[in-house]
Amino acid sequence: MSGLLIKNGTVVNDDSMVKADVLIQGGLIVDVQPTISVNDPEVRVIDATDKLIIPGGIDPHTHLQLPYRGDVSVDDFYTGTRAALAGGTTMIIDFASKPRGTLPIDNWRQWREWADHNVCCDYGLTVAITSWSDEIAAQMEELTKPEYGINSFKFYMAYTEYMVRDEEFYEGLKQCVKIGALARVHAEHGPFIDAKQKELLEAGVTGPEGHPQAHPEELEAEATNRACTLAAQAKCPLYVVHVMSKNAARAVAYHRQKGHTVFGEAISAALALDGRGYFEEDWTKAAAMVMSPPLSRDPTTPKVLMDLLACGQLHLTGTDNCSWTCAQKKQGLNDFTKIPSGLNGLEDRMSLIWENGVHKGKLDPMRFVAITSSAAAKIFNCYPKKGKIARGSDADLVIWDPQKTRVISASKHHHGCDYNVFEGMTVHGVAEVTICKGVVVWENGELNVERGFGKYVPLMPFCDHVFGTLTYKKKE
Repeated sequence: MSGLLIKNGTVVNDDSMVKADVLIQGGLIVDVQPTISVNDPEVRVIDATDKLIIPGGIDPHTHLQLPYRGDVSVDDFYTGTRAALAGGTTMIIDFASKPRGTLPIDNWRQWREWADHNVCCDYGLTVAITSWSDEIAAQMEELTKPEYGINSFKFYMAYTEYMVRDEEFYEGLKQCVKIGALARVHAEHGPFIDAKQKELLEAGVTGPEGHPQAHPEELEAEATNRACTLAAQAKCPLYVVHVMSKNAARAVAYHRQKGHTVFGEAISAALALDGRGYFEEDWTKAAAMVMSPPLSRDPTTPKVLMDLLACGQLHLTGTDNCSWTCAQKKQGLNDFTKIPSGLNGLEDRMSLIWENGVHKGKLDPMRFVAITSSAAAKIFNCYPKKGKIARGSDADLVIWDPQKTRVISASKHHHGCDYNVFEGMTVHGVAEVTICKGVVVWENGELNVERGFGKYVPLMPFCDHVFGTLTYKKKE
């Protein structure tokens, strides 16, 4: 086929909804008009009557094929990106994360080696900084060059083998400002978690219920506030990953109200689940939900986080997709600290957010597009190539059926894991057709894509959306 013509749909961007046709050729959107006619028999026409045409989802937070404590997460770059396309996500940003003692450029090379020949959709990378030295600072600067294409670095405030001390984090923040990179942070209180885990095990608490007790959400809020404070002192833009609790979200809002550049990310699990499941009698179900920070035990938290996304105090959504089989989770059967942390979400994020946001009247479709796609594209400096339906944009889009429903189940999903934490949920909003790079890759419930179809997307530093205010603040 020499192209695609999508007719009779409603094109939804983050700032507009309009009845329009979309013409795609050579992997790009070449026209968006109220009516488009073509005479070329090689152009396939797809009818989108009563459907929305939306930018493909961008998941800014995944951990595919993640090595962790001698094991590897079960969704690799092939199965993970296939699952993404089935759910309407056409780009991911994965984390190149290895423990202390490794070098950022080596980790970048390793992730490229794993991903390039396996991804089914486009991807970018964030590189984790897990220790500090002059060599690491120099490598951060090198990674922002076009041949590497890194414009963000992640810092962990938890996990002993990944965690940076506050003074290391502060040095990293100052280096991010210098090289025009966004700092991303996992905000928890690592030393307390280590001490509390030991205390709970000594008291005989070995099951998944020990996990939220060792990670109290009050300390997620404390760490979020501390991270934002350090970033403000360094005059560094900050992106807080997986905001899981009300008070952590309020800390993000507080610092934004003070004029600091802070972005808050919610994840699909926190918008659809709460942490009462950690106390399930069924060990497998409880262990499946172990992730860090844990889901909030307050059952009203998912609704509040969605409200904060609706009003702009939180800014975008990811998944933190890091899935494991039940057998892998059972490594922690008698010690909750050994349960691999992470769960699924890549395939179901878009539908879960539509169900809990748009279908419940909290979001309009334009805000849905913002928090699932365009905000990420702007923050990571690939907009409007990604995250927008317009002339010249990449032809990554979804024909979305807002009324259709589906029941989430591990028996039907495309993940590598054998359990789905959203099992049995009925969701409105379904990706009827996913188009990636101008090719129909998901249609009629079937995937049609090969390994290596996706490409690495270099992400350039000094993004105006992230650093735009700093130019003026320096004049003060």
